[in-house]
Amino acid sequence: MRRKCFKLFKMNGVSRDAPVGIQCIQKFSTWMCPRLQINRLRWYQAGVLVLTYFTYMTYHLTRKPISVVKSILHQNCSGLTPPPDIRPGDDQWCNWAPFNTHDANTLLGTLDSAFLFCYAGAMFISGMVAERVDLRYFLSLGMLVSAVFCYLFGLGRTLDIHDISYYLVVQAGAGIAQTTGWPGTVAIVGKWFGNAKKGLIFGLWNSHTSLGNILGTITAAKYVEYDWSLSFIYPALIMGVVAFMVFLFLAPEPKYVGITTERISPSRSSHSSDEDVSEVIVGDQAASLRPSRYSANTHHSDEVTEETGLLSQRPRAGAVSLTRALAIPGVIEFSLSLFFAKLVSYTFLYWLPMYIKSSTNLTPKQSSELSTAFDVGGVVGAALAGLLADWAGCPGVVCVGFYALCVPTLLAYLQWGATTYILNVCLLVVAGVLVNGPYALITTAVSAELGTHSSLAGDAQALATVTAIIDGTGSIGAAVGPQMAGLVSGVSWSYVFYMLVICDFLALVLLLRISKSEIARIRQERRLASPRLVRIE
Repeated sequence: MRRKCFKLFKMNGVSRDAPVGIQCIQKFSTWMCPRLQINRLRWYQAGVLVLTYFTYMTYHLTRKPISVVKSILHQNCSGLTPPPDIRPGDDQWCNWAPFNTHDANTLLGTLDSAFLFCYAGAMFISGMVAERVDLRYFLSLGMLVSAVFCYLFGLGRTLDIHDISYYLVVQAGAGIAQTTGWPGTVAIVGKWFGNAKKGLIFGLWNSHTSLGNILGTITAAKYVEYDWSLSFIYPALIMGVVAFMVFLFLAPEPKYVGITTERISPSRSSHSSDEDVSEVIVGDQAASLRPSRYSANTHHSDEVTEETGLLSQRPRAGAVSLTRALAIPGVIEFSLSLFFAKLVSYTFLYWLPMYIKSSTNLTPKQSSELSTAFDVGGVVGAALAGLLADWAGCPGVVCVGFYALCVPTLLAYLQWGATTYILNVCLLVVAGVLVNGPYALITTAVSAELGTHSSLAGDAQALATVTAIIDGTGSIGAAVGPQMAGLVSGVSWSYVFYMLVICDFLALVLLLRISKSEIARIRQERRLASPRLVRIE
């Protein structure tokens, strides 16, 4: 019986290595519709894109509640009516210990730092681990552990825990567990989609971060004034359900479901060695956008031919070292630029609801709901940046343009954001576009292109490591930003915005050399493409 089932799966191109859910769907479809003809590659690509989208959405879904709950953990008690048993003069009676002190913002910033510094440090290790394990197990286990830590934070209220060390340990553990998300999802999408015009694909796909922030904010805001423990418990349950779906249905590589080159792109048979190859200048060298040998849109062998199988039997390349990944031109510049870009983005992520509440007369729930306008802009910014990068072929120039427009937008929001509700929404949307656009572009399309740089000679194992290096460096900035905001906001929120403007400017400066190289390449290509004038006498 076992041999019969295996023969059925093998006939349909699905091996025993395929996820259980895919095997069941394949068997069911064969039984119900034996003559059904579909483009299996496109269906699998769509499934991978949807699953990884919701996977990383839940990672941000469980990150967001802390920024909403801050306004309840510590608030201004003078505007509230105290219970009869509260002693006179106690201006901290409504706050949750240990955040019932005048330096509560510093303690809340420390919570953010515990999460983000552990996230940043573990990210470099996580990327190397992801190269050596099955990414389906890697993601599903990481999601379950992340959900547990999110649940434990909400459990602190249920069990009436007031020890700051408990919340610090929970946040640190959550930060480590969350590092499984980014290297895993980017590596899977890179293997399934190759490297052709990924800016727009990744731009749309990267909206999962903003959607996760929006849903996390709405879910947390619904319960924050009633029982803030539920603001953590419900997102944790959602993440656990999605982790189970990932375990059942996510195919980390095309080889697990029997995809072959001939079924990927029949039109390639008419192409020869002069296939279309585009380049992105990163530093002084060109990052080839030729499809990766290990992606779903390419062929490979020792001698590449049109008949070469997608994943032929060959020795597995060794995992790339950290030093070799850092030597790829452009990795250091984009990593440092992302450091400042992510510092700005995560300061908004963790402190925007509290700033809105302190600068307006809105309630904690209304402030949280208004802050989602920033994430709506982030969805548009990610897609727009990816589209522009695909059209121009210059991701560095696109990032510099976004950074340049972001500086006056932040200053405008500081000056006029609190005047009217409509103006507040409009400025937040524009700020979300300009802050999250380059952040999304660097962490997705640029990371994927650098991970398959020509200097690696087709070693696709660098993809997870390069992604981890870039996002890990950015995550250090993400850890520094909220901590500094917690310290500086006690003096004045204006200083927080000045800090963000300076960081945005530094992110711009770091990409000037790459942008200059990209512009020089475009000018050279135009000169070569223009017809030469021949003088006839």
